[in-house]
Amino acid sequence: MQAEDMESSMESPNLEFEYGDTDSLAAELSELYSYTEEPEFALNRDYFEEDFRSHARGRRWTELTLEEQRSYVMRLLDALEVTDRDKRLKVARAILYLAQGVFDECDTEVDVLHWSRHNVFLLYDMGIFTALLELLSMEIDNNQACSSAVRKPAISLADSTELRVLLSIMYLMVETIRGQTEDDRPEWRTAREAFKNELGSPLYNGEPFALLLFTMVTKFCSMNAPHFPMKKVLLLLWKTILFTLGGFEELQEMKVRGREGLRLPPLTEDSIKVVRAMRAASPPASAMELIEQQQQQKRGRRSRRSAFVDSLEGDSPFTKKQPLVKQDSLDTYNERDPFKNDEEEDPEDADSGIEGEVDPLDRDVIIQPPPPPPPLRPPTERVNFPKGLPWAPKVREKDIEHFLETSRNKFIGFTLGNDTDTLVGLPRPIHESVKTLKQHKYVSIAEVQIKKEDELQQCPMSLGEEEVAETPTEMLYLGMLPNLSQYVIALLKLLLAAAPTSKAKTDSINILADVLPEEMPITVLQSMKLGIDVNRHKEILVKAISALLLLLLKHFKLNHIYQFEIVSQHLVFANCIPLILKFFNQNIMSYISAKNSICVLDFAHCVVHEMPELTAESLEAGDSNQFCWRNLFSCINLLRILNKLTKWKHSRTMMLVVFKSAPILKRALKVKQAMMQLYVLKLLKIQTKYLGRQWRKSNMKTMSAIYQKVRHRLNDDWAYGNDIDARPWDFQAEECALRESIEKFNSRRYDKNRNGDFAPVDNCLQSVLGQRVELPEDFHYSYEMWLEREVFSQPIQWEGLLQQP
Repeated sequence: MQAEDMESSMESPNLEFEYGDTDSLAAELSELYSYTEEPEFALNRDYFEEDFRSHARGRRWTELTLEEQRSYVMRLLDALEVTDRDKRLKVARAILYLAQGVFDECDTEVDVLHWSRHNVFLLYDMGIFTALLELLSMEIDNNQACSSAVRKPAISLADSTELRVLLSIMYLMVETIRGQTEDDRPEWRTAREAFKNELGSPLYNGEPFALLLFTMVTKFCSMNAPHFPMKKVLLLLWKTILFTLGGFEELQEMKVRGREGLRLPPLTEDSIKVVRAMRAASPPASAMELIEQQQQQKRGRRSRRSAFVDSLEGDSPFTKKQPLVKQDSLDTYNERDPFKNDEEEDPEDADSGIEGEVDPLDRDVIIQPPPPPPPLRPPTERVNFPKGLPWAPKVREKDIEHFLETSRNKFIGFTLGNDTDTLVGLPRPIHESVKTLKQHKYVSIAEVQIKKEDELQQCPMSLGEEEVAETPTEMLYLGMLPNLSQYVIALLKLLLAAAPTSKAKTDSINILADVLPEEMPITVLQSMKLGIDVNRHKEILVKAISALLLLLLKHFKLNHIYQFEIVSQHLVFANCIPLILKFFNQNIMSYISAKNSICVLDFAHCVVHEMPELTAESLEAGDSNQFCWRNLFSCINLLRILNKLTKWKHSRTMMLVVFKSAPILKRALKVKQAMMQLYVLKLLKIQTKYLGRQWRKSNMKTMSAIYQKVRHRLNDDWAYGNDIDARPWDFQAEECALRESIEKFNSRRYDKNRNGDFAPVDNCLQSVLGQRVELPEDFHYSYEMWLEREVFSQPIQWEGLLQQP
């Protein structure tokens, strides 16, 4: 018993983590500010009160009527238009104090959030966002500030003051209006829809608001504006796209509607609910644990045999203590195979020689099924599936065609192309197999889009123009397309600079411009505080970039598969796959349980409560949570991105093998969180057949976990590797073929000069001769010489025109 307790205590605990679009509102607002910005809260309050005192005459903001508040905001809006830069900054700080919830008049953090929400909707109603946007554009184009920042040897918080104030107000407005609450007023709901449409439409210089922020990112990464506060820019960019395009639940609804529009069968399950209902599994054992387990099993066998001998001598074996063998949810021998009959037993199970070597005498002890786990969710959220399988199996049309082609070659000796209905000459079991495969056939929206695109390419005249709905996703893609590769490379540069595994290089991007104070720390306590702040700053950057990239990939894939493919290809060519693997090549448990936060300095705690005296002990303590929400969120996002880049792409799967990702991913299984384990196991599944028999033999627990948690493709022999010889790794050919399809799609849909070969020709002599032709100014001086030289002096062979060539 003691040995089992010790082993279970060494394991990582189950993490009660619920994956969603974002963390709580309070956490998201606190991450906007660095700890070095803390003194600025009082500065915002002072500027507001200095101006407000002359207007309200001793009254407080919370005591004013709505009309009085509106008239004061209008006064601030007029004051924003002054030319004096310092006066403008003071007014912007006063507006920021309002957006922060007039915290000096509040007693609790809930009050701060309540007044922040009230004030933000008021500010939006009065047109503050549009005024801020003009000021932001001026700051972006401020060449003097950019050139002075480039020349500075060290950039600090002071270089980005105006930008930080403007971006903070805009972020508070986007994040607060984006969230829905039960007590929202009807006018607030109307304002939310209006703001959402406004941000997603090309109202700002003919492009969506997100494009302006993307421009800031590329300008920063090209070293032309090193003073831009990148954390605030990326957070605002992520939340803008989340607001305008929609989060994961909206994506699921859009997918359902998209399938209905294409007359495809409805989805077999809600993937969000299935993942939430999953349980985490115990991680694969390390080498030391395996040795201990084998020794324990040997001791267990001896005691069992002695009990058996004692029973023969007359003593009851039940009077002695039975050996306890540790249950493990990843063990292959813990559960019966759901596809076998109860009478059948695999004779090889008794002597497998792999990880869980079990003596026949011990079988009745070890094969006891583990007790059912306590339900983590109400039973209403669970989806009914075949016992033991969380996902309904899927089969693609290609898989059925491939199965029939192989069967016809084997039994008949010829094939019928893509015919999946004719089964003449095939034996009865093949008929049953095809019937089962068709029952689980799944046609994705992407397959329909690819088929339609092929038809449009082949028949551009007869099928006519394609009607493209002007959705926010479509408008964003149209705006991003000319500079897409620059945006992708800039985001990956920032992700590399923020990754904890990256070494500090002299030529790398300085992402700490908006966290370093003007005066560097002089005491140990200040250094510790700044160190925590820098680490927290990097974690927030990783969180924002990973969530942003995942949202873009998911929305573009739903909008059109080739929009997704071009972003994916830019990511792959910019070395995104090795970058994510490099990120995971660290002690992932330490990263997820990192305590890089100082709770007493988080907004809104720090502005409501009295600030206690900070000590080294209180800084090291951190919060009481067993994991850091943002870091676990980032890890899951990066794994999902890696899955999207490699799914159904043989050449990219081989990149995972070449970069030796299996041991890195296997270490990530130590995190006991079901969703993270699922995406790690998916990545291991697609490359298992290329890792060799010995790897599969020595990683049977991982193989068993893949069977338990990952969706089954009925005729996918991922665990055996039978088709390796038939699949040469030609990275260049696959990517070039894909690139050609993408370019044809972009040319057909977005090229202004498209279909030039098929443009109608005017054959009417009168209209052709009647057209005005623009001639150069000197034409009438030299046209007679040109006629003489090119026409009259050239003999014309009329007989030659009649002869056959």
